[in-house]
Amino acid sequence: MVGMLSDVGNFRKINEDYLGFLSKNECDIYVIADGMGGHNAGEVASKLAVDTTIEYVKSLNSIDDMDNALVEGIKLANKKIFEVSKSGERLRGMGTTITACLVKDKDMVVANVGDSSCYILKEDGLVKVTKDHSLVQQLVDEGSITEEEAVDHPNKNIITRALGTNISVEIDTFDVKLNDIKKVILCTDGLSNDVSLSEMYDIILKNDNEDACKQLVELSKLKGARDNISVIVF
Repeated sequence: MVGMLSDVGNFRKINEDYLGFLSKNECDIYVIADGMGGHNAGEVASKLAVDTTIEYVKSLNSIDDMDNALVEGIKLANKKIFEVSKSGERLRGMGTTITACLVKDKDMVVANVGDSSCYILKEDGLVKVTKDHSLVQQLVDEGSITEEEAVDHPNKNIITRALGTNISVEIDTFDVKLNDIKKVILCTDGLSNDVSLSEMYDIILKNDNEDACKQLVELSKLKGARDNISVIVF
């Protein structure tokens, strides 16, 4: 059973996050996106990203190469968002993060652009699968700041890679074996910025997937979350 929840959060008027799930024959796909842009353009970009990626996977007769299937779906989403962004001033410059999981038996491919995250829950805690495409992560990689300094860095919201802002996009993929993994978590930075890994671990371990999503969102809001909050647990 998959748990999914998206919440506008404490301060925003529009929820620019979007998420989706599809079970198709032997495969399941889970996608989460955090849109950006003026007015409600981010809302348009994130929905296009999730829907296009899922529809592409749905259209395939069979999925032998999971990496390729997921990457091609995201590339198509990037192209659509980029084209739609040129259709009017209101949508100009819109973009979105995307993190997606394609699961077949005990194999999972994770793909991401931006700073929405994928974690896996093991016996001893949560492990982050994805790596953020953000200014803060770049500074950590360069050794300019520490992991501890990154947590409350003032430029934490600046991403260095997004879907829909250019005609082409670089997509990172990760292959994961699910044999010893209890749960998989996808979330936007509205959750990961305010809820610690240990808090996430405790909530997900002690609750079913739907209740875990509700409690994670509520905790994030209690801790003052300033962004939209979205999470998928499966």
